[in-house]
Amino acid sequence: MKSVKEIVIPQLAESLVSATIDKWLKQPGDRIEMYEPICELITDKVSAELPSTIAGTLVEILVGNGETVPVGTPVCRVETEVASSEAAQAPDIAKSVSTNVNTDSTDDGDKSMRNRFSPAVQQLAAEHGVRLADVPGTGLGGRITRKDILAYVASGAGQASATAAARPVTPPPSTTVSEVRSSGLHLTESPRTPTVSNQSASNAGRGEDFIDVSPIRSAIARNTMLSVNEIPHGWMMIEVDVTNLVQLRNKVKDEFMKREGINLTYLAFVLKAVVNALKDFPIMNSMWGVDKIIVKRDINISLAVGTEESVATPVIKNADHKTIAGLAREIDDLARRGREGKLTLSDMQGGTFTVNNTGSFGSIITNPIINYPQAAILTFESIVKRPVVINDMIAIRSMANMCLSLDHRVLDGVICGRFLQRVKDNLESFNQDTKLY
Repeated sequence: MKSVKEIVIPQLAESLVSATIDKWLKQPGDRIEMYEPICELITDKVSAELPSTIAGTLVEILVGNGETVPVGTPVCRVETEVASSEAAQAPDIAKSVSTNVNTDSTDDGDKSMRNRFSPAVQQLAAEHGVRLADVPGTGLGGRITRKDILAYVASGAGQASATAAARPVTPPPSTTVSEVRSSGLHLTESPRTPTVSNQSASNAGRGEDFIDVSPIRSAIARNTMLSVNEIPHGWMMIEVDVTNLVQLRNKVKDEFMKREGINLTYLAFVLKAVVNALKDFPIMNSMWGVDKIIVKRDINISLAVGTEESVATPVIKNADHKTIAGLAREIDDLARRGREGKLTLSDMQGGTFTVNNTGSFGSIITNPIINYPQAAILTFESIVKRPVVINDMIAIRSMANMCLSLDHRVLDGVICGRFLQRVKDNLESFNQDTKLY
């Protein structure tokens, strides 16, 4: 006996009221497994995948690509077997897997979805110690499905993958610091061209184009306007001598790369200095509550990650419980997933204080907009060598500026000046004996 059920837009977060269908990954007539992604959603925070809550055959798409609908709206209908035995299902599943494998082995066409992994696939791969790069994808556009993971594990190849994954990560001999650019770290070599609306065709002779505003861009516009219009911004800047920090990083970065497989950036040290200062000045870790000032006990650092299209602020939860090495791992993970568009809604929630590494673009002074509803945001600017007077003598030192925007309803110049001075002291206290772990 067959039954037709609807799949709806779920409540992915408390503040989420709508979502836009970006792309359908399945079409009517396609077989859908439980938890298999059926479409890509764009919310006002991040892009996400909508997994199927049932197994069956997609019979009808109710919401097309590019349409925005409220949470709870049905997006498609799926035909399911109400009371079918596993024995009856087995031939169909085997046939589906066989068909997919044969198609994958003979089709060298579209592989555009090869590196897009659903949360369910990532979790299953982690449980079995499987490297996703080694798994043949049989889904749409070369996408890896749960069945692909299970088939790979059953074949015994997963054991070799797990053994290789357990080995220490060693960068290739050609990996040197000179290959890492000192600016534009969040940008690709060839930035993507924005999608231009078809309306521009009628204005070809006027020298202007139209770019469709995405939900994420609309959210950025809304939140920045809310911050500027509601929060009375104040601004401060302090100069920091990071010569000892530069020497420390140069000493440990190669060994850290061999041990962790990631680059040890200055931002990890900056976050450690900021977190320790927030513990000394908890009022900085707060927000305005109309008739109360809400001081957050947890120190959750929002990290600004920029791409060609937008800026996201994923959160490092309980940053005060992490070492410098732990912060470096968090920074690398969030920045990488931010550039790849793989951040989840949970990654974006709960921030209490924002830090932005604008110095990665060569900036020396920034006037940042506060990440509403937080009370402050700090930027760490570019490190440059400058002549500095020390004990009436001129010395060449590595110097950097730190800029702070503050909510003047909550904070004043005295407390913010002391906070910045504490961050400065913490950064200048790093030396050759500082421990990363």
